[in-house]
Amino acid sequence: MQFTKLGLLAGLALGALVAATPAMAQTVVKVWSIDGIDRPGIADTFSKEFNEQNTDIQIEYRAIPFDDLVNETLRAFATGNAPDIVSFDNPDFALFSSRGAMLDITDRVKASEIIGKAQYFEGPLNSVSWDGKLFGVPKYTDTIGVFYNKDMFAKAGITEPPQTWAQFAEYAEKLTDTANKVYGATFSAKAGEEGTFQFLPIIQASGGGYKEVNTAGAAEVLDLWKKMVDNGWASKDVLTMGQWDSTGTFNSGNAAMAVSGPWEIDRMVEDAKFDWGVTLLPTITEGGERSSALGGFDWGIMSTTQHPDEAFKVLEYYVSQDNRLFPEFGNLPARGDIELPVTGVEKKDAALKVFQEQLQYAQPRGPHPEWQKISKAIYDAMQAAMTGQMSAKDALDQAQATIKGIVG
Repeated sequence: MQFTKLGLLAGLALGALVAATPAMAQTVVKVWSIDGIDRPGIADTFSKEFNEQNTDIQIEYRAIPFDDLVNETLRAFATGNAPDIVSFDNPDFALFSSRGAMLDITDRVKASEIIGKAQYFEGPLNSVSWDGKLFGVPKYTDTIGVFYNKDMFAKAGITEPPQTWAQFAEYAEKLTDTANKVYGATFSAKAGEEGTFQFLPIIQASGGGYKEVNTAGAAEVLDLWKKMVDNGWASKDVLTMGQWDSTGTFNSGNAAMAVSGPWEIDRMVEDAKFDWGVTLLPTITEGGERSSALGGFDWGIMSTTQHPDEAFKVLEYYVSQDNRLFPEFGNLPARGDIELPVTGVEKKDAALKVFQEQLQYAQPRGPHPEWQKISKAIYDAMQAAMTGQMSAKDALDQAQATIKGIVG
């Protein structure tokens, strides 16, 4: 799940129009996404290329920061100013499809020669489905694992990557080098979706899920995360950093391990001046159950569109470019019919194999129409425990009570 660097956006306008509409255009299709704010992305790139190839349909593209996208779209829908197409983080999609805000495209997909349900992995496809109908298509998928600095591991006499979270904490202590400003580990425990994205797999691996978050295993690992921060094995900044900035400390050589995803591979190949590798997320007990986060975004047409046929043609164009997602943007297609190319870059190809394996254990966030409230209960518990306001058990018990009130 890739997120933009919101800290750099304080002085920027909420969105930017990157494609002007020529006077000759017969139909304008408005598209909103988070792509293109701090670097070229999928939606802005494909929209520009679509416009260069068409005169009868033109895309008016707007980039919106991740933290603003859902609320901005809700306001636009309520006031009759919604875009034609929007790209949501996959757990947010149910909020809109369950409220009738997304167009049912079930029959259009059946008739399409470009989009087919059978192409997609089950998890991503479930995120765009509601009440047996299809309200969108997956844009891409991703998950998380552990990047580790092989040079630092060798120097510390560590011969294999961490297998359990207890070992992860043990390694973090050994790898911390205060004199050289090196932390043993970094991750994102931010009070936001990125924090939930990194912690929910631990809940799932301990036998829980979004309806049952107060497991003994989740409390145990949350205590370990707090211990790492309290002892300086991880920076206190993990409480405020998103995944992009957190992994940046690893790339610069200031952290020995980082919990992050495949969107980092290209940046790491370019920036990291050391030997590195990727391993699966640790388990709670040795040989225990595995889980990982199911990330990625979805495409959908809003039910208020005045141009459903043209919007679906745009959607088909986006999907027709899916084979470019990994080579050009480092994102994994949510489809099983696209074979990822061997790049010839040893570290990159090895990392990709690990993330493909990790996807076998990835579980969705929800889907549930009130996902944002559920997610907030989870990351609020993380923050309360890691800042010492509550014990991990009490914080997760409180989250459980809140979630029970939401889901029943």
